[in-house]
Amino acid sequence: MNTERRQSPTELVLRLSCPYCGVRDETEFGYGGEAGIVRPARPDLLSDDEWADYLFMRTNTRGLLTELWCHTAGCRQWLSVTRDTCSSRVVKMPAPVRPCA
Repeated sequence: MNTERRQSPTELVLRLSCPYCGVRDETEFGYGGEAGIVRPARPDLLSDDEWADYLFMRTNTRGLLTELWCHTAGCRQWLSVTRDTCSSRVVKMPAPVRPCA
C-alpha cells in the first residue's frame, strides 16, 4: 500500500492510494463516515430514538476504524479505508466498494 503524509508550512495532508488513480491528496476525496452502518430494513417501524440512533450514533473508535471515502475528484469510486484515528495513518485500503452516486 502506498500512503504517505506530507507536511507543508501550513498543513499536514493525508495521502490516500486509489487503486485506479494512484496516490492522491485527501482533498480529492469526500469522507463518507464509518463503514458497516446498515440501513434498517423497515425504517417506518423505528421509533424516533431508534431512527436518531441510526442516523447519528457512531462508535467514535480510538485506534483502528474502517471508513468510507469517495474519490470525488477522480474515478468517483467508494473506497473502504482502515485508518488509525490517533495518528491518521492508513493501515489498509482494500478494493473499491462501488461508484459514487
